[in-house]
Amino acid sequence: MSTVLRNRVARGSVILTGSRRPKTPARYRVTERELIEHVLRGDGSAERELYDRHVDRVYRLAYRLADGDGELARDFTQDVFVRAFDRLADFRGDAALSTWLHSITVSVALNGMRKVKRWRSRETDLHEATSLGNGHNSVEPDLKSRLRAAIDRLPLKYRSVFLMYDVEGYTHEEIGSALGMPTGTSKARLARARARLRDELKSHAGEWVT
Repeated sequence: MSTVLRNRVARGSVILTGSRRPKTPARYRVTERELIEHVLRGDGSAERELYDRHVDRVYRLAYRLADGDGELARDFTQDVFVRAFDRLADFRGDAALSTWLHSITVSVALNGMRKVKRWRSRETDLHEATSLGNGHNSVEPDLKSRLRAAIDRLPLKYRSVFLMYDVEGYTHEEIGSALGMPTGTSKARLARARARLRDELKSHAGEWVT
């Protein structure tokens, strides 16, 4: 990864999700394998093109794994591409580059969320210790909020498969390749994730999923 692109990624200045990008130079309208070869030869423009091709989907998956926290998702996305460019020479093409990138995304996001949740747990414990006796009733959330909360409570191994399959549209074969598991394991984890969500959302079962 070039020093210039690495610095821009680290600063977050290359995250262009939701914004208009400059038109891609015609010479980079090439296959992904050819583009990777350009990157490995040190072509900075090719690095930027490869990044632009994949950043939106990487960010979207990171955002969902980060429980909708945009700042965390940007941090995870930056880390994913720093790692990916550092390891690009090891990419053998056994799976699509997008699958390889998303396996890195899942690893980065899940490890990051474990650290975040440990920190938030300590913060919550401190808050509760200073606010005993000041409880109040909360308003019943709507279905969307309840579903989001239920997904967040899924164990990480179930949540990652659920998000990749039901939300992002990956196949079980792609998920198995990305997460290093048999296809059957991906299917089983998805079934368990759905069962847990159905159990938590029984009163809204007709509004969500059968």
